[in-house]
Amino acid sequence: MSKLKFLSVMAASLVTCAAWAADAPFVGAWKLNPSRSQLTDQMKVESIVGNRYSFDFGAGTETVAADGTDQPGYGGTTLAVTLLGPDALKVVRKKDGHMLLTADWKLAKDGSALSDDFTSFAPDGTPSEYKYVYQRTTPTSGFAGTWESASVKIDFELVIKIQPYDGDGLSIISPTSDKPKNLSFDGKDYPNLSSNALTGATYSARRTDHSLEITDKVKGQAVDTQQYTLSADLKTLTLAIHRTGMRAPNVFVFDRQ
Repeated sequence: MSKLKFLSVMAASLVTCAAWAADAPFVGAWKLNPSRSQLTDQMKVESIVGNRYSFDFGAGTETVAADGTDQPGYGGTTLAVTLLGPDALKVVRKKDGHMLLTADWKLAKDGSALSDDFTSFAPDGTPSEYKYVYQRTTPTSGFAGTWESASVKIDFELVIKIQPYDGDGLSIISPTSDKPKNLSFDGKDYPNLSSNALTGATYSARRTDHSLEITDKVKGQAVDTQQYTLSADLKTLTLAIHRTGMRAPNVFVFDRQ
Protein backbone atom coordinates (compact mmCIF):
# COMPACT_ATOMS: atom_id res chain seq x y z
CA MET A 1 0.00 0.00 0.00
CA SER A 2 1.37 3.41 -0.97
CA LYS A 3 1.92 6.04 1.68
CA LEU A 4 -0.72 8.28 0.04
CA LYS A 5 -3.30 5.49 -0.02
CA PHE A 6 -2.47 4.58 3.58
CA LEU A 7 -3.00 8.18 4.70
CA SER A 8 -6.30 8.27 2.81
CA VAL A 9 -7.53 5.13 4.55
CA MET A 10 -6.43 6.49 7.92
CA ALA A 11 -8.27 9.75 7.28
CA ALA A 12 -11.43 7.87 6.37
CA SER A 13 -11.10 5.76 9.52
CA LEU A 14 -10.74 8.86 11.67
CA VAL A 15 -13.89 10.35 10.16
CA THR A 16 -15.76 7.12 10.86
CA CYS A 17 -14.49 7.04 14.44
CA ALA A 18 -15.49 10.66 14.94
CA ALA A 19 -19.00 9.88 13.71
CA TRP A 20 -19.17 6.84 16.00
CA ALA A 21 -18.01 8.89 18.97
CA ALA A 22 -20.75 11.44 18.32
CA ASP A 23 -23.43 8.78 18.15
CA ALA A 24 -22.10 6.32 20.75
CA PRO A 25 -24.02 7.79 23.74
CA PHE A 26 -27.33 6.79 22.09
CA VAL A 27 -26.18 3.43 20.76
CA GLY A 28 -27.34 0.38 22.69
CA ALA A 29 -30.42 -1.43 23.98
CA TRP A 30 -32.95 0.51 26.08
CA LYS A 31 -35.67 -1.05 28.25
CA LEU A 32 -38.88 0.81 29.09
CA ASN A 33 -39.34 1.73 32.76
CA PRO A 34 -43.16 1.82 33.15
CA SER A 35 -43.07 3.27 36.67
CA ARG A 36 -41.31 6.41 35.39
CA SER A 37 -43.31 6.78 32.19
CA GLN A 38 -46.52 8.76 31.77
CA LEU A 39 -49.11 8.85 29.01
CA THR A 40 -51.59 11.63 28.37
CA ASP A 41 -54.27 11.78 25.73
CA GLN A 42 -57.11 13.88 24.38
CA MET A 43 -59.93 12.97 22.04
CA LYS A 44 -63.03 14.71 20.73
CA VAL A 45 -66.29 12.95 19.95
CA GLU A 46 -69.38 14.41 18.32
CA SER A 47 -72.75 12.64 18.05
CA ILE A 48 -74.42 13.09 14.66
CA VAL A 49 -77.96 12.31 13.50
CA GLY A 50 -78.50 8.76 12.28
CA ASN A 51 -76.36 6.90 14.82
CA ARG A 52 -73.21 8.45 13.38
CA TYR A 53 -70.21 9.74 15.32
CA SER A 54 -67.38 12.11 14.45
CA PHE A 55 -64.03 11.30 16.10
CA ASP A 56 -60.85 13.36 16.37
CA PHE A 57 -58.00 11.37 17.92
CA GLY A 58 -55.40 13.99 17.01
CA ALA A 59 -54.83 13.37 13.30
CA GLY A 60 -58.04 14.83 11.88
CA THR A 61 -61.78 14.21 11.99
CA GLU A 62 -63.31 10.89 10.97
CA THR A 63 -67.07 10.37 10.67
CA VAL A 64 -68.51 6.84 10.70
CA ALA A 65 -71.77 5.07 11.41
CA ALA A 66 -71.77 3.10 14.68
CA ASP A 67 -72.86 -0.14 13.00
CA GLY A 68 -69.74 -2.29 13.49
CA THR A 69 -68.67 -2.25 9.83
CA ASP A 70 -65.21 -1.25 8.57
CA GLN A 71 -65.41 2.26 7.10
CA PRO A 72 -62.75 4.56 5.56
CA GLY A 73 -60.57 6.30 8.17
CA TYR A 74 -57.52 8.54 7.96
CA GLY A 75 -54.17 7.48 6.54
CA GLY A 76 -55.45 4.51 4.54
CA THR A 77 -56.97 2.80 7.60
CA THR A 78 -60.50 1.60 8.32
CA LEU A 79 -62.49 2.40 11.45
CA ALA A 80 -65.30 0.28 12.89
CA VAL A 81 -67.45 1.53 15.77
CA THR A 82 -69.99 -0.62 17.58
CA LEU A 83 -72.45 0.89 20.06
CA LEU A 84 -72.93 -1.84 22.65
CA GLY A 85 -75.36 0.16 24.77
CA PRO A 86 -75.92 3.66 26.14
CA ASP A 87 -72.70 3.38 28.19
CA ALA A 88 -70.49 1.01 26.15
CA LEU A 89 -68.79 1.37 22.78
CA LYS A 90 -66.08 -0.53 20.87
CA VAL A 91 -63.59 0.95 18.37
CA VAL A 92 -61.50 -1.14 15.96
CA ARG A 93 -58.91 0.24 13.51
CA LYS A 94 -57.33 -1.79 10.71
CA LYS A 95 -54.95 -1.26 7.82
CA ASP A 96 -54.98 -3.56 4.79
CA GLY A 97 -57.17 -5.91 6.80
CA HIS A 98 -54.67 -6.20 9.67
CA MET A 99 -55.64 -5.13 13.18
CA LEU A 100 -53.93 -1.96 14.42
CA LEU A 101 -55.90 -1.33 17.61
CA THR A 102 -59.01 -2.07 19.62
CA ALA A 103 -60.57 0.15 22.28
CA ASP A 104 -63.40 -0.77 24.67
CA TRP A 105 -65.08 2.32 26.13
CA LYS A 106 -67.25 2.42 29.24
CA LEU A 107 -68.97 5.50 30.65
CA ALA A 108 -69.13 6.12 34.39
CA LYS A 109 -72.63 6.11 35.88
CA ASP A 110 -72.64 9.91 36.23
CA GLY A 111 -71.16 10.38 32.75
CA SER A 112 -68.21 12.44 34.00
CA ALA A 113 -65.54 9.83 33.19
CA LEU A 114 -64.80 7.30 30.47
CA SER A 115 -62.61 4.23 30.85
CA ASP A 116 -60.79 2.91 27.79
CA ASP A 117 -59.20 -0.55 27.64
CA PHE A 118 -56.92 0.13 24.67
CA THR A 119 -54.77 -2.43 22.84
CA SER A 120 -52.39 -1.67 19.97
CA PHE A 121 -50.85 -4.38 17.83
CA ALA A 122 -47.32 -4.55 16.40
CA PRO A 123 -46.93 -5.78 12.79
CA ASP A 124 -46.30 -9.32 14.11
CA GLY A 125 -49.52 -9.18 16.16
CA THR A 126 -47.89 -8.61 19.53
CA PRO A 127 -50.33 -6.61 21.72
CA SER A 128 -49.53 -3.64 23.96
CA GLU A 129 -52.23 -2.81 26.51
CA TYR A 130 -53.08 0.55 28.05
CA LYS A 131 -55.81 1.45 30.52
CA TYR A 132 -56.94 5.05 30.08
CA VAL A 133 -59.35 6.94 32.30
CA TYR A 134 -60.66 10.12 30.64
CA GLN A 135 -62.37 13.06 32.30
CA ARG A 136 -65.03 15.04 30.48
CA THR A 137 -63.96 18.65 29.88
CA THR A 138 -67.06 19.94 28.05
CA PRO A 139 -70.71 20.28 29.21
CA THR A 140 -71.98 17.41 27.04
CA SER A 141 -73.61 14.03 27.62
CA GLY A 142 -73.11 10.46 26.46
CA PHE A 143 -69.95 9.74 24.50
CA ALA A 144 -69.98 13.18 22.87
CA GLY A 145 -67.53 15.77 24.18
CA THR A 146 -63.86 16.49 24.72
CA TRP A 147 -62.08 13.92 26.88
CA GLU A 148 -58.67 14.17 28.54
CA SER A 149 -56.60 11.54 30.32
CA ALA A 150 -53.46 12.13 32.37
CA SER A 151 -53.01 8.80 34.16
CA VAL A 152 -52.44 5.63 32.17
CA LYS A 153 -51.24 2.24 33.37
CA ILE A 154 -48.69 0.59 31.06
CA ASP A 155 -49.09 -3.20 31.00
CA PHE A 156 -46.32 -4.26 28.62
CA GLU A 157 -42.55 -4.52 28.26
CA LEU A 158 -40.62 -2.76 25.52
CA VAL A 159 -36.97 -2.77 24.48
CA ILE A 160 -35.73 -0.52 21.68
CA LYS A 161 -32.30 -0.64 20.06
CA ILE A 162 -30.32 2.23 18.61
CA GLN A 163 -27.55 1.44 16.15
CA PRO A 164 -25.20 3.42 13.89
CA TYR A 165 -26.57 4.06 10.41
CA ASP A 166 -24.87 5.17 7.19
CA GLY A 167 -21.85 6.91 8.68
CA ASP A 168 -23.12 9.62 10.99
CA GLY A 169 -26.77 8.55 11.25
CA LEU A 170 -28.67 6.39 13.71
CA SER A 171 -31.23 3.62 13.32
CA ILE A 172 -34.00 3.13 15.88
CA ILE A 173 -35.29 -0.45 16.00
CA SER A 174 -38.51 -1.14 17.90
CA PRO A 175 -40.73 -4.25 18.12
CA THR A 176 -43.71 -1.94 17.48
CA SER A 177 -42.56 -1.55 13.86
CA ASP A 178 -41.44 -4.06 11.24
CA LYS A 179 -39.04 -1.51 9.75
CA PRO A 180 -36.31 0.51 11.51
CA LYS A 181 -36.52 4.29 11.58
CA ASN A 182 -33.27 5.34 9.90
CA LEU A 183 -32.21 8.87 10.83
CA SER A 184 -29.96 10.95 8.56
CA PHE A 185 -30.18 14.30 10.44
CA ASP A 186 -30.29 16.32 7.23
CA GLY A 187 -33.76 17.80 7.82
CA LYS A 188 -35.24 16.01 4.81
CA ASP A 189 -38.53 14.08 4.92
CA TYR A 190 -38.18 10.31 4.44
CA PRO A 191 -41.06 7.85 3.96
CA ASN A 192 -42.10 5.76 6.95
CA LEU A 193 -41.91 2.22 5.54
CA SER A 194 -43.52 0.37 8.48
CA SER A 195 -46.56 -1.66 7.49
CA ASN A 196 -48.41 0.03 10.37
CA ALA A 197 -47.58 3.53 9.11
CA LEU A 198 -50.40 5.68 7.77
CA THR A 199 -50.54 6.33 4.04
CA GLY A 200 -48.35 9.35 3.26
CA ALA A 201 -46.41 9.13 6.55
CA THR A 202 -42.91 10.64 6.57
CA TYR A 203 -40.34 11.76 9.14
CA SER A 204 -37.34 14.07 9.41
CA ALA A 205 -34.64 14.30 12.08
CA ARG A 206 -32.09 16.61 13.68
CA ARG A 207 -29.85 16.29 16.74
CA THR A 208 -27.72 17.99 19.37
CA ASP A 209 -25.05 16.44 21.61
CA HIS A 210 -27.53 14.86 24.04
CA SER A 211 -30.84 14.90 22.20
CA LEU A 212 -32.51 13.71 19.01
CA GLU A 213 -35.63 15.27 17.52
CA ILE A 214 -37.88 13.52 15.01
CA THR A 215 -40.88 15.13 13.34
CA ASP A 216 -43.58 12.78 12.04
CA LYS A 217 -45.85 13.97 9.25
CA VAL A 218 -48.83 12.62 7.34
CA LYS A 219 -49.26 14.05 3.84
CA GLY A 220 -46.99 16.96 4.76
CA GLN A 221 -48.78 17.89 7.99
CA ALA A 222 -46.89 17.47 11.28
CA VAL A 223 -48.66 15.09 13.68
CA ASP A 224 -46.03 14.83 16.42
CA THR A 225 -42.48 15.66 17.47
CA GLN A 226 -40.41 13.03 19.31
CA GLN A 227 -37.56 14.20 21.52
CA TYR A 228 -35.00 11.65 22.76
CA THR A 229 -32.86 13.05 25.60
CA LEU A 230 -29.94 11.38 27.41
CA SER A 231 -29.30 11.82 31.12
CA ALA A 232 -25.96 13.26 32.23
CA ASP A 233 -24.67 9.80 33.23
CA LEU A 234 -25.84 8.36 29.87
CA LYS A 235 -27.81 5.61 31.64
CA THR A 236 -31.33 6.91 30.99
CA LEU A 237 -33.05 7.80 27.74
CA THR A 238 -36.25 9.88 27.91
CA LEU A 239 -38.62 10.02 24.96
CA ALA A 240 -41.14 12.88 25.00
CA ILE A 241 -43.76 12.74 22.26
CA HIS A 242 -45.47 16.08 21.63
CA ARG A 243 -48.62 15.48 19.59
CA THR A 244 -50.07 18.32 17.58
CA GLY A 245 -52.90 19.97 19.52
CA MET A 246 -52.04 18.27 22.83
CA ARG A 247 -51.10 20.36 25.86
CA ALA A 248 -48.87 17.74 27.51
CA PRO A 249 -46.48 15.17 25.97
CA ASN A 250 -46.39 11.43 26.40
CA VAL A 251 -43.19 10.57 28.29
CA PHE A 252 -41.41 7.22 28.06
CA VAL A 253 -38.34 6.59 30.21
CA PHE A 254 -35.86 3.87 29.20
CA ASP A 255 -32.97 2.37 31.17
CA ARG A 256 -29.79 1.30 29.40
CA GLN A 257 -29.40 -2.46 29.19
